[in-house]
Amino acid sequence: MVRRTALREGLVDIDGARIAEATEQLRHRGRATLHDRLHRVRMAGGLAVQAGLAAGVAYLISHKVLGNPQPVFAPISAVGTLAASVGQRFRRTVELIAGVGIGVAIGDFLIYLLGTGAWQLGLVVTVAILLTIFAGASVAIVIQAAATAVLIVTLSPSTQNLEIPRFVDAFLGGGVALLVTAVLLPLNPLRVINRAARPALDLLATQLDITADGLRSRDRASVQRALDRLRNNKDELNTLAEAIEGAKETSTLSPARWHRRGELIHYAEAADPIDRAMRNTGTLIRRSVTLIEDEEPVPDPMPDAIGHLAESVRLLKQEFAAGEEPQKARERSLRAVSEAGRAYGAGVGFSGSVVVAQIRTTASDLLVASGIEQEEANRWIRTAFGEQERPVGEPAGPNEAPKPPTAPPVG
Repeated sequence: MVRRTALREGLVDIDGARIAEATEQLRHRGRATLHDRLHRVRMAGGLAVQAGLAAGVAYLISHKVLGNPQPVFAPISAVGTLAASVGQRFRRTVELIAGVGIGVAIGDFLIYLLGTGAWQLGLVVTVAILLTIFAGASVAIVIQAAATAVLIVTLSPSTQNLEIPRFVDAFLGGGVALLVTAVLLPLNPLRVINRAARPALDLLATQLDITADGLRSRDRASVQRALDRLRNNKDELNTLAEAIEGAKETSTLSPARWHRRGELIHYAEAADPIDRAMRNTGTLIRRSVTLIEDEEPVPDPMPDAIGHLAESVRLLKQEFAAGEEPQKARERSLRAVSEAGRAYGAGVGFSGSVVVAQIRTTASDLLVASGIEQEEANRWIRTAFGEQERPVGEPAGPNEAPKPPTAPPVG
């Protein structure tokens, strides 16, 4: 009753505003979650179709051509090969066959000596794992050898002559998986990379924009949120790295994609610089938080420079996707450095000088990602930064105002 009376008298409904804000946040989070899920479905759509086709083809060949009445292992091997990390499928096929061979040999030998049973099963699995580890095999071979040994021990009493079909089916399933990915249904490597690169580059650009706006308004909370979000970038970077490896594998195995090899060079060479740009941007944002906390000056060109970095990332994404030389992205990176030089000349504090340094370093990373050699990129950075780059303690000219006593940024 008091609340309704207060509302009738024209007072502000504080709780209502809080509820509305919370509802809007939940709605935004729901849209973001749905968008992320749809993106993951689009990313995995090609793999799902490839896996279904490979499983069906492997089943038909094993059952109809080889006469296997229960062709279980062939489609399992095909799907297992395709489920491997993109870019490692050829290696996974070899590991699959090697693991099956080791498991069959160990299982048969110990069954011949000891018979079958629960303790024999445990011993077979233990020996298979220890021997493969002793031989220096990969984790995939160890798991496959142990799994095959289990199948041999458990199914041998009811199924005769299981060993050869198991080995043949493993070879068949892996081969069919490679056939599907290389010949029957090869994915467009550039399209795969573009989809994988989009989340990583969008994340980087968005957090740079938020940081620029936060510096303009001295909003520490928003800059801190940008830092927290950028720190959780492992998924985006791992997806990009796997997509690049998968594109390399596809362009190597698939005759239909051989002409794409040259176009993949940009992405392959850009992966490491983009990772470094992420890390250096993290330092940039962290020092921006400190800058606001310490109430240091924020010259107008400083947030403008960070905004230009964000636009450079977007242009890099667009020009890579279009298969163009990333000239616009390079120009925008150099503009960011030029604005950082103006900010440094206007006067910055200690954290501000670090932010300027990280703008330079991140711009250098983006130039290298665009295909520029590191030394040339550093030379361009120094030129764009201009005359503001004076060592600490060097006296100003007779008609010049002295620069603030902060450490100059380095490239």
